[in-house]
Amino acid sequence: MDKKTHWEKVYTTKEPDEVSWTQEIPSTSLDFITSLAPDKNAKIIDIGGGDSKLADFLLDKGYTDISVLDISEKALDKAKKRLGKKAGKVKWIVSDITEFEPDENYDLWHDRATFHFLTQSEQIEKYTRTARQAIKGALILGTFSENGPKKCSGLDIKQYSEGEMEHLLTARGFEKIKCITEDHTTPFGTTQNFLFCSFRKN
Repeated sequence: MDKKTHWEKVYTTKEPDEVSWTQEIPSTSLDFITSLAPDKNAKIIDIGGGDSKLADFLLDKGYTDISVLDISEKALDKAKKRLGKKAGKVKWIVSDITEFEPDENYDLWHDRATFHFLTQSEQIEKYTRTARQAIKGALILGTFSENGPKKCSGLDIKQYSEGEMEHLLTARGFEKIKCITEDHTTPFGTTQNFLFCSFRKN
């Protein structure tokens, strides 16, 4: 099964309380975003946003230029349905991130739990090259830490330490701002340890 088929099936057959990544309030992401992009007109893109509620909260905080990218059209349809009329204020992009060709630059690039699905060096290289080209401000990456799961949604993932993340991104023209780890409690009561790092483009 290819990646797109996999994720379309996930979002067709499962509700938010049946997938591990669901958050009622994406507090950590919001803290990073509001500190790095206080200007409500900042161009923000959420990579692998799916039907996450991050866009809802950003709209409620008054942000005016939000894009959400996901490989699954079904995931974005769910988010649009939830947002109703507000969905018209968001740019929705159906794309595999490794095939994404941005037509604008972003003040802030946010990714919680997409990057760690890239397990091959050429995928990581394509992602970071696209990010480097598209970002004019900062990058936020949330991935499974060394203490996190080794699989998600039946797929292998790549765990990261702070050192590995910093080495990878600084070699590609970014400067680390800060990293934190946090435990995410899934809808079914298990715990996943995440590493969140922010970087500024040099």
